[in-house]
Amino acid sequence: MARGHKTPRWLEAARRRGGEAPSPDGRADWLSRALGRAGVLPRADAEVAIREGRVELDGRVEREPFAPVHTGSQVKVDGRVRELSLATRVLMFHKPSGPVVHGSDPEGVGTVFERLRAVLPEVLLGYEWLAVGRLDRDTTGLLLFTNDERVVRHGTAPKTHLTKRYVARVAGRPGEVALQRLRDGLALEDGPTRPAGATLRAPDVVELTLTEGRHHQVKRMLAAVGHPVRELHRESVGGVALDVVEGAWRELRAEEVQEGLGFRSE
Repeated sequence: MARGHKTPRWLEAARRRGGEAPSPDGRADWLSRALGRAGVLPRADAEVAIREGRVELDGRVEREPFAPVHTGSQVKVDGRVRELSLATRVLMFHKPSGPVVHGSDPEGVGTVFERLRAVLPEVLLGYEWLAVGRLDRDTTGLLLFTNDERVVRHGTAPKTHLTKRYVARVAGRPGEVALQRLRDGLALEDGPTRPAGATLRAPDVVELTLTEGRHHQVKRMLAAVGHPVRELHRESVGGVALDVVEGAWRELRAEEVQEGLGFRSE
């Protein structure tokens, strides 16, 4: 097989078992991910349990984390039948400055996943929580988490044009010319930006609303108009506005997911 086209591990596992590969529409999955989606065990813990022989799939011990699971499959963990139906859940978290949106932090400050899990109740600790997009280490504010990869794709896809509102304290005092350049769109090294909403909240505080989410975009846009960012905070994503204190979380209501984020599972 040509380089760059390696067969996914879950597909290899399905072929070895002679089974049908998981379908891309969410009606089938692989075992370790299905356990994380359903809130039984986070994926890393699920892989350990599977390899230790603690998981049964359709009446036999399954030691392959990428074994395909289908609608109607029976799964037992430590002898207990576990329901693997997917209910989409989305959390808002007020990210503090410091932790990174990565699986590990070489600088030792910590990750947002560690910060989130430290404040979640036990009933939610079995889920594999995925961040919907990223915030820089020093950026604070609204960060969404979900157990459903479809929400991640929806929230980060360029074609969605989901609005994101930021507030930045900047160097200097931006005038109307700088604000209008932001509104019109700028030419950055990776291409022109879409027009943005730009207003002043204070002489050195800019509210910037984007409909795209490129790498360091807010910082690059404000630097391009001569006002580098000193502090940055995200207030909202789509119609969902941050309303919890720093370091706290809450679960979004169904209408917030559907109307605020524009995501519908069917």
